[in-house]
Amino acid sequence: MTELPDRRLLLVHAHPDDESINNGATMARYAAEGAHVALVTCTLGERGEVIPPELRHLSGAALGGHRLGELRDAMRALGVADVRLLGGAGRYCDSGMMGLSDNDDPGCFWQADVDQAAGLLAEVIEEVRPQVLVTYDDHGGYGHPDHIQAHRVAMRAVELAADSGWDIPKIYWNRVPRSVAEESFARLHQDLPGLPFDKAADVDDVPGVVPDEQVTTAIDGTAHAAAKAAAMRAHATQITVAEPYFVLSNLLAQPLFTTEYYELVRGERPETRENDLFAGVAVGEAS
Repeated sequence: MTELPDRRLLLVHAHPDDESINNGATMARYAAEGAHVALVTCTLGERGEVIPPELRHLSGAALGGHRLGELRDAMRALGVADVRLLGGAGRYCDSGMMGLSDNDDPGCFWQADVDQAAGLLAEVIEEVRPQVLVTYDDHGGYGHPDHIQAHRVAMRAVELAADSGWDIPKIYWNRVPRSVAEESFARLHQDLPGLPFDKAADVDDVPGVVPDEQVTTAIDGTAHAAAKAAAMRAHATQITVAEPYFVLSNLLAQPLFTTEYYELVRGERPETRENDLFAGVAVGEAS
C-alpha cells in the first residue's frame, strides 16, 4: 500500500461553496499542518442562484462547469489538493431547493440510489482511509435536499467502507453554538450601517445552529481567516464577502466564522469541548 500521511480528513459536501462556508478555516489549518485533506463534492450546483449580473447568463451545465472552476480556485486558496466529484463531474446534478419540481429530475442527487452513491464514496474512503469524516446532520443543516442526501450517502458509505476493512474512528457534523451565533449577529446589527449590505439574516438562517451543549468541538481557524475569505470569494457566483461578513443570493448579511464548530457523533464524546478533530486518534494507522 502507498504510504499515507499520518492524519487524514475527509469532508463530504453537496455543492461547490458549502465547503468554504462551513469548513474553510478548518481545511486550511489542517492542510497547513501537513494533514491530508480530501473533499468530495456531490453535485456541481447547476441550479444555484447567481449573484453577479454579468454571470447570470450561466445556468445548467454551463453554470456547473463555471462553479467547478470556482471550486478549484477556492481549494487552491485553502491549500487543498485532493478534490473529487462524487462519481465524476456531472454524475449527479443539483436538485434545487426542497419542494420544487427540480427535485423530480431523475438525474438529480435527491433521486440517486443511496447505496449506489454510497458505494462510490466508499471507494474514496477505502483509498484515503480517513480517521475523521465531516458532513451534515440528517436535516442537511437547513433542509436542502442535496445536503440531506449528502448526509445519507456519507453515513451509508461509512458502513460500506467498514465492511471492506476501514472503520472511520471519528465522524463530525457541522454545527454553530447558539450563543456564538447570537453574539455574532448582535455585532452584525451594530456594524450593518457601515456595510455594503442592506439587511441581515436571522440567527436561525444559519445552518446547523444548535444549543451550546450539543457542540463538542471548536476549531480555531483565526490564523487562516484570510484563506477562508479568499476561498469564499472564489465562489463569486454564490457569495459576496465583506469581512467579517458575507451574503448569499438572498443578499442577507451573516457572519463569516473563522472558528468552526462541530458535533462529534461517532467516537468517544469528550468531557470538555475539544480543539482538534484528531484528538484521541492513533494517527498514522492505515491498515
